[in-house]
Amino acid sequence: MAADERVSTPTDQASAIADELYDFRDHFVERFGLERAGEKDTEVYKKMEECLQRLEEIQGDVRNKAQLHYLRGKILNATPKYSPEAEEALGKAVKLDPRLVQAWNHLGECYWKKEDVSAAKNCFTGALNHSKNKVSLRNLSMVLRQLSGPPVEKVKLIEESIERAKEAVQLDLTDGTSWLILGNAYVCQTFSYGQNPKALKQAMQAYTQADKDSVARANPDLHFNRAVTYKYIGEYQLALDGFSMASQLDPSWAEAKTKETELLNYLKDVQKMVGSKGKMKQKKIDSLCNNIGDRDLGPYTTLEYVDAEGKTVSLSRCKLAELQPKVNAGKLVVGKVVCSVNSTDGVPFPVCIVDEDQTAVAVMVNKLAQDAGMKVGDSVAIPEPCLKKVKLSHKGTEIIFSSIQVDSPRFLVVNGRKLGASKEVQPILSTRAVSD
Repeated sequence: MAADERVSTPTDQASAIADELYDFRDHFVERFGLERAGEKDTEVYKKMEECLQRLEEIQGDVRNKAQLHYLRGKILNATPKYSPEAEEALGKAVKLDPRLVQAWNHLGECYWKKEDVSAAKNCFTGALNHSKNKVSLRNLSMVLRQLSGPPVEKVKLIEESIERAKEAVQLDLTDGTSWLILGNAYVCQTFSYGQNPKALKQAMQAYTQADKDSVARANPDLHFNRAVTYKYIGEYQLALDGFSMASQLDPSWAEAKTKETELLNYLKDVQKMVGSKGKMKQKKIDSLCNNIGDRDLGPYTTLEYVDAEGKTVSLSRCKLAELQPKVNAGKLVVGKVVCSVNSTDGVPFPVCIVDEDQTAVAVMVNKLAQDAGMKVGDSVAIPEPCLKKVKLSHKGTEIIFSSIQVDSPRFLVVNGRKLGASKEVQPILSTRAVSD
């Protein structure tokens, strides 16, 4: 026998059985195709039962009982649902060998599924006391964002969550799950208190890295959470594609399908709103447009404003038809609201405005407080408007309209008055924590 040839021990065999199950689970869609994604949970459960049987056949030969309990718990923990048997086995493993980091990680995941966030945190923190590893770090990142506390404490928890996820990424730059969790942490930072203007861009960069890994790419959470972000920034084609992919990867996940349907209906409504100018009678439109004047500019009558960076910017009046599909630097538009569209989550809040030439465009406002919603007849002045030409095709539906994307209402002037920071709120977006 060659000197470097190693005899496989019963412990090695038991470990290989558990690894086989996780490889089957993590690469299911890659192996069997998207059309069988709906069968994944059932097939993984069958494979789990098979692996448990195989483990039982050799367990008498495994001398390291802590390792045996750990592997049994790991196998039982392979499905998305909480398993009391997995918790019991993993609990025995860490009692017999408190240095068994992998057992602590799986036990923490058990508690996470059980929604015992505090116990999960203790497991991941305990594992890190023995060894710095990517799984403990990224799982701790998720847990930290779920801990409750006053606003100041939540800010600190989110910042720590980002740091733990970044550490996990640095330990393995090719692990897409770590990148996914980092992306989620940045999204949470953006929508919790908005102090980091780069966070949204950093989130999308992290999601792009996650998408390079076949395991993360098969995780519906990546596509759903990224779609939520795409919707927020007005990339509606990508948002619809993302919700659709999440639904295909997990057909039992009703929310993904609901979000796709709601967004498509919302966009169809916006298209109708702009195309028909809210079905407003021509006489009423004439009256509104004839009443547009300098008083509607409010503080912008000086043709100057202070931007988000504190710089004073000179402005010049511009017609809606003259806008280019970009941020129109130094330009100022004003129009009258002719209608609005109901949105299930109010993100973004959409209205249709017309200017003196009766050109119609949608205005999509993010972070707008509920009591600040604009109504028919209101005048709206927008400095340095960002125009987007929305053109998409989704499952047989074609949608085309122009919209002005407004990231914050604080610079909008409505009826001659600037809305200001008091009318800005951080949106509550429905993302999902990473699941297996």
